[in-house]
Amino acid sequence: MYDDERAPRRVVITGLGTVTSIGLGVTAFLDGLRSGRSGVKPITAFDTTGFAHANGCEVDDFEPADWIHRTEPADLGRATQFSIAAARMAVADAGLTPEDLRERKVLVSVGTTDAESRDLDLLVGQQLEHGPEHLDQGVVRRAQAGRLSSGIVRELGLVDVEALTIPTACAAGNYAIGSGFDAIRDGDVETALCGGADAVCRKTFTGFYRLGTIAPEVCQPFDKDRKGILTGEGAGILLMESLDSALARGARIYAEVLGYGLSCDAHHPVAPDQDGLARCIEVAHRNAGVKAEDIDFISAHGTGTHANDVTEAGAIRQVFDTPPPTISIKSMIGHSMGAASALASAACALAITEGFIPPTINHRETDPECGLDCVPNEARPARLDVVQNNALAFAGNNAVLILGRYEEAA
Repeated sequence: MYDDERAPRRVVITGLGTVTSIGLGVTAFLDGLRSGRSGVKPITAFDTTGFAHANGCEVDDFEPADWIHRTEPADLGRATQFSIAAARMAVADAGLTPEDLRERKVLVSVGTTDAESRDLDLLVGQQLEHGPEHLDQGVVRRAQAGRLSSGIVRELGLVDVEALTIPTACAAGNYAIGSGFDAIRDGDVETALCGGADAVCRKTFTGFYRLGTIAPEVCQPFDKDRKGILTGEGAGILLMESLDSALARGARIYAEVLGYGLSCDAHHPVAPDQDGLARCIEVAHRNAGVKAEDIDFISAHGTGTHANDVTEAGAIRQVFDTPPPTISIKSMIGHSMGAASALASAACALAITEGFIPPTINHRETDPECGLDCVPNEARPARLDVVQNNALAFAGNNAVLILGRYEEAA
């Protein structure tokens, strides 16, 4: 219960930072979503000799020095570089400066699956070839998961700040955004920089390859002929603040964070559970104060594997009498792991503001086992008032975020 002085505050998104394989920054990301751009290309991050197929969604036009000014980029792993760059983009997009943030109480919360696993790949190779005494100490120092959030703090020079790195794998972006929502709503901080980041690495690609879930060419969520995921990379950071703060400074508001739900059913190490996800969706609806029929479209986890797509579609049909349009931007940017749901949240905020539903590309024929309107291949104009963003992770970690249109009172 809250007394009058601690009534929960409304939370809005006023800045977006996006590093993706279909473009850097919110303008390029929006253009890619509208046009159904594909970020698929052969993987170059590591030697793929011996793999029958090795496509992915790498960010190939990223220059760290363009975005990182207070830290030597070489002292940072690639995921931390992405995280910092996306945070700088979000701050600028919100019409703020680092100096403005230094006068506020801030939460920085970044989700991840792999943290700096690309560096860990490198260190394992060095140890096997030369022994542990010859590890590159600079790489050892930067291969810390905590750098994904503390790197933002250092780069922006924040002083009154809490920094969290949340390792709940492929649902971590939504977890991080939920933590920021709670902190602002309860008055613990004034502003939050939240999202997720990950870089393509050999460990994750090989793991999914061994599971037989890497698609040979493209990702086709909910398609009858889908063949699996493509690993991707990038970062999505949302700048969130209280509605009062945004109104006081005349900020543009992309969307309001209405609520979220979390669940961990621990049903299976890798197989998702329909009932567990359905419960998470229902928790999110209750937390946001909405009903299933209020949801205008769903941004699905939508990995393009049979296990995910059929289970997720089943959970949606379990909650919704008539499911709304349900899309997956992983068809465009691949599975960016800890960044995935953060980037999907940014896409949802843009969809509300710009009035369209992003498409599910590479689609030919919907799997009857899924039976969803996945907005095939072309974006669809739509007025959107309430949207839902699903995220699932190994071991049954689910996180569902609900965003809504903000409209000024008449």
